[in-house]
Order: sequence, then C-alpha cells, then structure tokens
Amino acid sequence: MASMRRPPSGQTLPDELTAAITRAGYYPALVCDVVESALAGGVARAHLVHQETTFDQDSVRRHVTVLVVTDRRLVIAHADDHAEPGEQLMATATTETVPLGAVRGVMVTHVVAEPESFTPGTHSRDITLTLGWGAVSRIDMVPAQCGDPDCTADHGFEGTIASDDISLRVSAAADGEDAVDRALEFARVLSASIGGGPAA
Repeated sequence: MASMRRPPSGQTLPDELTAAITRAGYYPALVCDVVESALAGGVARAHLVHQETTFDQDSVRRHVTVLVVTDRRLVIAHADDHAEPGEQLMATATTETVPLGAVRGVMVTHVVAEPESFTPGTHSRDITLTLGWGAVSRIDMVPAQCGDPDCTADHGFEGTIASDDISLRVSAAADGEDAVDRALEFARVLSASIGGGPAA
C-alpha cells in the first residue's frame, strides 16, 4: 500500500493568502502550514488575515487569525505565543473547520466618525466582523419592562440569545483603509455563501 504524503508546504495556498500571512509577520511558515493542512485540498475563495498585539502586564503577546472560505467550509486558524518568565517561548496554532451550512450569521458593525459628511468608498471607518456558528452562545438578560410608568409589579426577565464565536475589529486608522476593504469583501463573500442549502 502506497504511503500518503502531504504536498510541499504552501502548494495549495493561493499567492494572495500566502502574502497576507507573510505580511502579518507572525511565524508565517507555521501559520501557512496549519492553514494548508486545515484546507485539506479545498480551494480558497476568500480570506481574511488579522494580526493583533496585546499587552499583558510586562509581556507583549501577538495573535493572528486567518479566516478562509472554500466552496463548502469556513476554515478558522488562530496562532498566538505564550511564555512564562524564564521559560522558552512557545507558539500555539489551532484550526477549526465549519460547514458553511452551519454558519448562522455574519454581522458587520460600522463605526464612522462625522457621519453627516459620509461619502461611500472614501470615508474612514472602523468595522467589527462577528461570525457565529453555534460553538459559543451567550444570553443577554434584562428586567422585563411594562408600558405603564406607574407599574411596580415584577415582570420577570427578558433576553436574547446571541452567537458570536469570533469577533474581529479592523480599524482604518490602525490597520489601514485596505484592511477595512479586505474585511468588507470577505464578509460579502461569506454572507453570499451561507444559507444556500446543506453543505458537506
């Protein structure tokens, strides 16, 4: 029986995705490898690479998220580093694959300064891209309200169930207008890809 061999690293990743991961600057060889493995030969139709740096007391932590839409799946890859003082630096990379039919929602929140002068396509903005597929849900509860302002009865609580498995903020000021445009294009492709029937 012939042994199964993986193709050379990067072979199945489109040049634009490889370049975006390399541009993020966070261990690109590692990130490309885990994304390629998760794609499992699938063709990337759209992608989004988001890098962020956080400060935790005396340490600086880097994190990169890669989202890829194929014909049938949403592939999510996270990579970040961590190390205790005096210990060797380690990187952790995790991938998740979600059938497109399981994606429940794509939400884009736009924050625009000086909205009275907004001009489509030319105005800086911040966006938050939130995706939900049911892995993480939260319930927002508030006291139920009554239409009678003099009512003192207890009406219990009311709430909403929200699914926000991943949320990414992209800022024109911090990340550049091109980054916002890429995030919006990714959201458009993913939005058009879900809800069209069962996905394998």
